[in-house]
Amino acid sequence: MASFQMQQVLRAVRPSIRAFSTTPTKSASAFPNGFNFELNETQKEFQDVARKFSREEILPVAADYDKTGEYPWPVIKKAWELGLTNTHIPEHCGGLNQGVFDGCLIAEEFAYGCSGVATALEATGLGQTPVILSGTKEQQKKYLGRLIEEPLVAAYAVTEPSAGSDVNGLKTRAEKKGDEYIINGQKMWITGGGVANWYFVLARTNPDPKAPAAKAFTGFIVDRDTPGVTPGRKEINMGQRASDTRGITFEDVRVPKENVLVGEGAGFKIAMGTFDKTRPPVASSATGVAQRCLDEAAKYALERKTFGTALFNHQAVAFMLADMAIAVETARLAWMKSAWEVDNGKRNSYAAAIAKCYAADIANKCATDAVQIFGGNGFNSDYPVEKLMRDAKIYQIYEGTSQIQRIIISRHLMDHFKNAS
Repeated sequence: MASFQMQQVLRAVRPSIRAFSTTPTKSASAFPNGFNFELNETQKEFQDVARKFSREEILPVAADYDKTGEYPWPVIKKAWELGLTNTHIPEHCGGLNQGVFDGCLIAEEFAYGCSGVATALEATGLGQTPVILSGTKEQQKKYLGRLIEEPLVAAYAVTEPSAGSDVNGLKTRAEKKGDEYIINGQKMWITGGGVANWYFVLARTNPDPKAPAAKAFTGFIVDRDTPGVTPGRKEINMGQRASDTRGITFEDVRVPKENVLVGEGAGFKIAMGTFDKTRPPVASSATGVAQRCLDEAAKYALERKTFGTALFNHQAVAFMLADMAIAVETARLAWMKSAWEVDNGKRNSYAAAIAKCYAADIANKCATDAVQIFGGNGFNSDYPVEKLMRDAKIYQIYEGTSQIQRIIISRHLMDHFKNAS
């Protein structure tokens, strides 16, 4: 009964439902400035569902998955059964067509329980977003429909061994031969690479090395079982070990022209447009980790006694916790704004870069401070903050490093002030 009720709540969500709602529960006169920071009732309900799921299904098994590095299929299947995954898929494919903001609410709760499991759950969102944004109805029905029919994974295959943030340095090539493209190359650090049913692959179709990125690359949908597709070994990473990260080799992989997204040369725009949709959820996940760090540190500071009193009563510790709270609340507001912008048709690259950069940095700061408050115990794997500190680091690296986000922000500022002068 509980599962059925959760499904009913989640499937009631529609794209018109947004935080900062234009139809607030209070009268419009109660918000004279137009701002409304209240979630509507449906959002509160599915946030509660995600929170309950995270506390009951993710958090209790997080340490075990961290130790074993196994892929959390049981958790993923339960989340899929409840309708907590694939929520952005269009209605004509059987999905909820949910907005980015609503998905971020879920992502933050997942990451609170375990950001490794959260990444395993959320990575399919990254893989499917190019198809949601740019796929034809037929492509969407075929590939997104699979994810609705059974608990499958999609992956975003862009990064390469020698090209991460430098997308223009990608060496994977696709050559057109008749009605097919032949793909050769190697991808690296692909989340879900070993468990995905299909991939979004970015490959160079213009052989001219001087061709601008905006015209040089093409996006493809590639089935995992296509001959010549070979995932490598699972990488053993510092943190988020429940997530599956691998290299993938493409050797004479034949892809029909029907699997090209938009057309030749449109891949770079698709790949970059995807980040406007997926960086807010990454920021919300980082916020979830930071919130968990604050909660664990605060509880420990109340229980642990030094010099005859609880740690919390020492101003040095109390101020650290206060700074953590300031950071968490600010990061949450940042992801909310960036998600709200893209859901309302605004270009959110600037806000998304700020949210992703800031939330990633504060997740690491909060994790470091939590370990400090735990003292020697914080350095020990029997306590939760050691794992949180390892898990937090990747937020400053994947989906665009913190340095790349600062480049995006600074370029926006430069353009703004050049145009204003």
